[in-house]
Amino acid sequence: MKKISLGSWAFAFGPYASDPAPFDRTAKRLAAAGYDAIEVCGIQQHVTLDAYPTKESRQEVRKMLDDLGLARSGYACDQYSADPTEAANKEKYLDLFAKNLEMCNDLGIADIRVDTVAPPNKYSAAAEYESAKGRVVDVFNTAAQKAQEAGVKLHWEFEPGFIFNKPSEIVEIHEKTAHANFTVMFDTSHAYVCAVAGARQFGEKETLPGGVDDLLANLGGRIGAIHLIDSDGSLHNNETSTHNPFGTGHIDFRELTPKLLAVPDIDYWTIDMCFWAGSWQLVDASLAYVKKLLQQAEAPVASV
Repeated sequence: MKKISLGSWAFAFGPYASDPAPFDRTAKRLAAAGYDAIEVCGIQQHVTLDAYPTKESRQEVRKMLDDLGLARSGYACDQYSADPTEAANKEKYLDLFAKNLEMCNDLGIADIRVDTVAPPNKYSAAAEYESAKGRVVDVFNTAAQKAQEAGVKLHWEFEPGFIFNKPSEIVEIHEKTAHANFTVMFDTSHAYVCAVAGARQFGEKETLPGGVDDLLANLGGRIGAIHLIDSDGSLHNNETSTHNPFGTGHIDFRELTPKLLAVPDIDYWTIDMCFWAGSWQLVDASLAYVKKLLQQAEAPVASV
């Protein structure tokens, strides 16, 4: 059975920004519930470069997680001060990324998540938009090499909250980055909003007839990480995908789960309850939901 993780950012910002659950309390909550791992938030309130600037401080976090029996499924790093769509930011982006790779090594994390940082509407002219895409591809390619040298796998998370989110663009950016250590993070909610709702896209709207299933198929051989949560097709604060609790959106997980299981080389499935008020109370139920999906999908078929 797949190992199940949960992203700690669910309790660090959004509705929890004014009263975040400390990282150690979050980790203890997940361990008590029976999670295999935690996906570490390096943004704002949790395990940031500023909050844990030394190897010694990070070793304390690593020991705490080890003592709780929690593996680390990934690190959501903070690259938001260096928009990779801007040419002047390339070195700044890569210097910051190198520091985030050190954090991964110090915490025993083998996977790091990035996005394109810029909002979808940053560039209005097609030529500017395409030039920005080329700059992102260039930065991602170099970052993937740096990550490989550090022993860390790099995953790009597409979403309607950031630029380059059309289904065809997701494939295009992976193809043009052209590095073996660069893969796509498949978040089921973002997949629904990008492939079904076609929200916040540049130019002509693009959706797929088969929605999430089609996007998953189009990304065959390109996926390196999976995030699970439901979607009703709406946007949170008119920015990014609403991450609805399981069973309250439109995704048919019974149908989707076997297809996700067919994606090779994925050790962890990470539950992502980003920006959902009350997610703390859904920790146990969300784990039970995913476990049941896996049990149903992996159950042997009875012979006739």
